[in-house]
Amino acid sequence: MTLTQKEQSLLKDMKDSEKLCIEKYRKASECARDPQLKNLFSSLSAAEQKHLAIFEKMEKGTVEQPQTGNSNTETFTATYGKEDSPDKQNDSYLCTDSLTAEKHASHLYDTCVFEFTDPAARQAINTIQTQEQNHGKSIYDYMKVNNMYG
Repeated sequence: MTLTQKEQSLLKDMKDSEKLCIEKYRKASECARDPQLKNLFSSLSAAEQKHLAIFEKMEKGTVEQPQTGNSNTETFTATYGKEDSPDKQNDSYLCTDSLTAEKHASHLYDTCVFEFTDPAARQAINTIQTQEQNHGKSIYDYMKVNNMYG
């Protein structure tokens, strides 16, 4: 696969987004107070690392399809009630920040999927976008169970 100049530019943006998410989730995992949230952020960081590897291969002309399947199987139990606490505020901030990053990444991939000419590249980006949406859903599910959303 030969990339156009525009595709190369968009690929750089997607790689930068993945790098940011990897680091964001790594740091969030270190800062989270709830062990469930630490585990969630660690698993999301690992998933973002896989996305980055796919984009790096794509940059070299090889399209690898991401593994599909429902990675959104975790069920969370409530750690926090309705009352605020410093730990809840900390974890809520981490979740809100991470959810915002997922929204940004999903929007970027929505644009990119229409800009790539190679059908396999489009499919890979589309699958990664779906996975990003599932990451956001996992964060939302954690927040909802812990009275942090809405």
